[in-house]
Amino acid sequence: MELDERKTKILNAIIQTYLDTGEPVGSRTISKFTDLKLSSATIRNEMSDLEEMGYIFQPHTSAGRIPTDKGYRFYVDNLMAAKTEEVVRENEMMVQKVDKLEQILKQVVRLLASNTNYASMITAPQNRKNKLKFIQLSSVDEKQLLAVMMLEGNIVKHKLLNLDEPVEREEIVKLNLLFNTYLQGLSLQEINMELLQNMKRQAAEHRQVVSDLIDTIVEAIQEEDDTEIYTSGTTNLLKYPELGDREQTGQLLYALEEKQGLSELIAKTAQDEEGKQGIQVYIGSESPVQSMKDCSIVTATYELEEGVQGTIGIIGPKRMDYRKVVSNLETVMSQLDAIFKKDKEET
Repeated sequence: MELDERKTKILNAIIQTYLDTGEPVGSRTISKFTDLKLSSATIRNEMSDLEEMGYIFQPHTSAGRIPTDKGYRFYVDNLMAAKTEEVVRENEMMVQKVDKLEQILKQVVRLLASNTNYASMITAPQNRKNKLKFIQLSSVDEKQLLAVMMLEGNIVKHKLLNLDEPVEREEIVKLNLLFNTYLQGLSLQEINMELLQNMKRQAAEHRQVVSDLIDTIVEAIQEEDDTEIYTSGTTNLLKYPELGDREQTGQLLYALEEKQGLSELIAKTAQDEEGKQGIQVYIGSESPVQSMKDCSIVTATYELEEGVQGTIGIIGPKRMDYRKVVSNLETVMSQLDAIFKKDKEET
């Protein structure tokens, strides 16, 4: 039996609601979110048909329904495919925005290098607090699980997990409950060793599945954290005699041109700014980048929207003009804020 428009919309609503909440979905909930204007009784009848057809199931008596593997497959193959044209339009707009943002960041980093006579860097914005919104495990076959992970911002990741031994359906349900109970709403930084040990104890004989899936989740979140870094003014550092040692200067210029070690600087800035606002200063040995131990680094964070941030940095000798550097950073942050605010108003 093929799904008609009514059943398709109800199945779509069930899956969307379950992805958002992680809770079984009842007919009254669906009646509030569909445009069919149907009674709860009618929706219950349709849900019964969907259950009989294998698209949803009831985990226990008196509970709502949750999608089956077949339901997810229909959702991926049909409901998501219907949005292809809309996604293409959004992607085109996003490419235009990214191109514009890239040009702005390149201008900013060149301006800072020119105004201060030091080296400068700036990162593209990234979601530093990307949290796991929901995870769903489904059986593909006896030796594989499909992990569907939804991150904040409705970013969906799919990963196949190879198994050493089969996992029964009842055990998969328990694992889904375990992962969502422990990890839902957490960022990568909040997933610590103590929490993982507790999960492994709860998983008993499926400890290895938990361990492998955690690696998969970390990989999925980190994929969103790949950051573009722009630099300028690296040769300005040759003007300062105290940075004139040939080998040392070569390492410093290489670090800036090839972005070596800058990810550690970005991570350190993000960590030091937790719960703080303003500008961070790293002098000499305080630098997290080995090749910059004879320099001073002044960093600041700009924000595109809540949680979506980038790092600006100026690198120079320890005798740099700190007042001038801080003034330039404050001006740039103010200008970026004005540009981003204008873009939001226009869209």
